[in-house]
Amino acid sequence: MKVWTREKRLRTRSENGTIALGETLTELLRAPKLVVLRGELGAGKTTLVKGMVAALGAANANEVTSPTFTLVHEYKGRKTRLFHLDVYRLEAERELEGIGLWELVDQSDALVIVEWGEKFASIVERADAEIIITQGEVENERLLLIHWRD
Repeated sequence: MKVWTREKRLRTRSENGTIALGETLTELLRAPKLVVLRGELGAGKTTLVKGMVAALGAANANEVTSPTFTLVHEYKGRKTRLFHLDVYRLEAERELEGIGLWELVDQSDALVIVEWGEKFASIVERADAEIIITQGEVENERLLLIHWRD
């Protein structure tokens, strides 16, 4: 079982609010970090990443898209490179090697955000943080639970 040293709970009620939370998270989750981003389809995972990318000065939020089919998107910020991965379509650990995941993680200026990373034990074991997004009780409400190690 993973032991986290820090935990934070956040709530948002709009897409813009989710983007703003992503901007805030870049202060908590500074590179180098491997982050597992969990949530059902449509939970707002990519929307959260939009805010993170914008906060790093790597791209405008509207330029960020889901890497579902390309598997990896790279955004070069002022001091940090953010790699946004979606491993939903991968089925075996060896496929992680094929996309160069561990080389990305080993870079000192890299914030590596992996959607669906919980599918792979190796990602979970090496993760420095985890963000879980769930639907709230009202429309457009999202609840975020962030665990990380300093």
